[in-house]
Amino acid sequence: QVHLVESGGGLVQAGGSLRLSCAASGSTTSTYAMGWFRQAPGKEREFVAAIIWDSGLTYYTDSVKGRFTISRDNAKNTVYVQMNSLTPEDTAIYNCAAVFGAVTFLNYRSYRAWDYWGQGTQVTVSS
Repeated sequence: QVHLVESGGGLVQAGGSLRLSCAASGSTTSTYAMGWFRQAPGKEREFVAAIIWDSGLTYYTDSVKGRFTISRDNAKNTVYVQMNSLTPEDTAIYNCAAVFGAVTFLNYRSYRAWDYWGQGTQVTVSS
């Protein structure tokens, strides 16, 4: 079992920045990767970014490349996403996720590939 707790959401003006954090506890040594998804009202859950825990290799959806940066602190079992140049289209509930298996991670863009989820944090970008 892995328990994930997100923090750092809030209200920001367009062009601003936020940093989300996700602290993991429990069986974290079995974690292969961690990532972020988001879901805006009336839309499907969307993959945002992921990082492989050991190697640090990162993955992003096209709409956030160059604006978002995912990183991790192994000692703190925490993953971050730095979000810059935010737009109203980034408004959503952001959820942290963790996956145990490398094979399962091959389908990382699908929320079904992930094993554990945090409760989510709201990000609202005003125009």
